[in-house]
Formats: sequence, C-alpha cells, structure tokens
Amino acid sequence: MQEKKNILTYEGLRKYEDELHDLKVVKRQEVAQKIKEAREQGDLSENAEYDAAKDEQRDIEARIEELEKILKNAEVVVEDEVDLDKINIGCQVKILDIEYSE
Repeated sequence: MQEKKNILTYEGLRKYEDELHDLKVVKRQEVAQKIKEAREQGDLSENAEYDAAKDEQRDIEARIEELEKILKNAEVVVEDEVDLDKINIGCQVKILDIEYSE
C-alpha cells in the first residue's frame, strides 16, 4: 500500500526538520540524563522520576517516528509555481460574509 504524500511548503518542511533535529540531538540526551539520574536513586519499582522519564522518552521516540514518516513522504510545493487563480496549497484566502459584510 502506498503511503499518502504530505504536501508541505518549504517553511513547513523546515519546521518539521528543525523539530526532528531538536528531538534527536537535544531532547534524547536530556531524557537519557534524567533516566540515568533516576536509576542512581536506587529502587526503580517505586521511582516516580524514572517512570516519568521513561514516559517522556516514549513520547519523544513516537514523535520522532511520526516526523520521519511525514518527511519521508513529503512533497514540497514551490510557492512561486502555485496558480493564484485557484485556491491551492500555500495560498492565503480571505472570505467575505456577504450577509454581515464581514
């Protein structure tokens, strides 16, 4: 089954890449340090800090996996090539409510 394409602007692509880099480089190390410190406190069965750090690690790894999937299937829209006569990806639209003139 073919994965669906994720249509992104360059700005959106950069945002996801930056978040992924931050999670892999910074957040993983922070959580690893928290886990290490919690382990040093002894008994892990009743260690709330250890459980919280492991939960945070699981959330980070899930987000990394999600971002990698998005980026793997990303298709970047070149904003200069967008047909401005039609509503399309990367367009900003203003809507007028005729009834209330808003």
